[in-house]
Amino acid sequence: MHTDLEITLSPTDAQDETALKNVVAKELRADPEEISGVRVRRSSIDARSSPVVMRLLVSVWKNEVPPVEELPRPEYPEVTSDRRVVIVGCGPAGMFAALRLIEMNVRPIIVERGKDVQGRRRDLAAVQKKGTVNPDSNYCFGEGGAGTYSDGKLYTRAKKRGNVSDAYRTLVAHGAPERILVDAHPHIGSNILPKVVQAMRHSILEAGGEIHFEQRVDRFLRNNAGELVGVGTSSGGEFAGEGVILATGHSARDIFRLLHESGVRIEAKPFAVGVRLEHPQPLIDSIQYHQKERPEGLPAARYRLASNVGGRGIFSFCMCPGGFIVPAATENDEVVVNGMSLSRRDSPFANSGIIVAVEPEDLQGDPATDPLIGVRFQKELEVANAKAGGGMQKAAAQRMTDFVAGRVSPSLPSTSYHPGVTSYDLQAFLPKGIAERMTAALREFGEKMRGYMTDEGLMIAVESRTSSPVRIPRDEIRFSHPDEPRLFPCGEGAGYAGGIMSAALDGIRVANRVAEIAEY
Repeated sequence: MHTDLEITLSPTDAQDETALKNVVAKELRADPEEISGVRVRRSSIDARSSPVVMRLLVSVWKNEVPPVEELPRPEYPEVTSDRRVVIVGCGPAGMFAALRLIEMNVRPIIVERGKDVQGRRRDLAAVQKKGTVNPDSNYCFGEGGAGTYSDGKLYTRAKKRGNVSDAYRTLVAHGAPERILVDAHPHIGSNILPKVVQAMRHSILEAGGEIHFEQRVDRFLRNNAGELVGVGTSSGGEFAGEGVILATGHSARDIFRLLHESGVRIEAKPFAVGVRLEHPQPLIDSIQYHQKERPEGLPAARYRLASNVGGRGIFSFCMCPGGFIVPAATENDEVVVNGMSLSRRDSPFANSGIIVAVEPEDLQGDPATDPLIGVRFQKELEVANAKAGGGMQKAAAQRMTDFVAGRVSPSLPSTSYHPGVTSYDLQAFLPKGIAERMTAALREFGEKMRGYMTDEGLMIAVESRTSSPVRIPRDEIRFSHPDEPRLFPCGEGAGYAGGIMSAALDGIRVANRVAEIAEY
């Protein structure tokens, strides 16, 4: 007999095969010896009750041998056709689009401004230790995209965009841990994800695809009919095909400017800015797990908070339990922060973006005639942060209790942010509307999570790269730009995704449409 069963059990029992089998047997009113196999299909933590429990969906076999289930493998056919599609950007949208094109016998030509994952490491070390930013290779740019070294979280609500399970299986086929197939909030970690990215690169190359690193796009190429079919780079390279998938990520501001200057229509869109808020991880554990010490068998606790003040959303973003805050600037005159976690999530700190929604009409200027209005707003905040921090990628910071009280912090707690922090009045630094809404929301969050409002909480500026402030329009059916039939905006940079998996799913969707380009 085979059946699927939902069960609730303690975290320790969930990790003990014998205990798990006993719980299943009790649910089925069977002898544990009759249970011949139990496989977890979905796993989630329920911290709403005390004590905290695990909720599992399991497949159970009784008195029969469970079938063999092999893990997915990277199996891609060699491209034999002459069809070529250029992909700008080697992040999740670009890489998943490339793999999908290969499956449809189309050769992907990836053009990436940054270095491969190994080469990026030296540039990240230079940012952390010397405060020196390589504009083309940093936490935002390079193989794997922004999430490779500054995220690793795979959870997405964008499941209507495609089969997220298939995307998870693709990652497992390339070395991601099998647990991401069952965890409710899967996470790889910034120490493992680079290896997965490297394996995906090998799959693309072995099937006949191309990847060209350190090739920053500075112009567009058109065919005799005037259609945009390729790109040129600052090093003199030229890459053309039947179409161009533009998957540059949310920080490729030069591409936004290039589109605008080239007469390709783009639009200002809503985005969000704020700070990284860091707490001691044991404090978050005690609040979320309802006891002083983290229960055995449970990971570092996470949280999610949201409010609405004056018609604008304020919410936690990209929460990193057991994580670190990292410098995410893409130019030397700015300071930007982001959060990440290693797979173990064993840092003594928890951090999350606390961000406020910004509408184009909130900004000075006319977004209807100036689609880059949000880009300039972000940049101004980041430059001001660099000046407030005092250089070398130091960031302005303030205790959250002092921020809410409107006073400068005489001292700051320890932090995971390696370049260092400088005490500063963030109420004066942030635009008034953002600071006031954040203050009100933090008070509310302190009521929702008793103990969250503490002088141990450190607010570090500025979290400004949450999403693209620009949307590159595209047709809802063909996914091409309305005015450029062979240009396919894709992923976060185009305004159609928000995270690793939603970008990956968008890459697959766009690739499906590009492969049909011959029918247009």
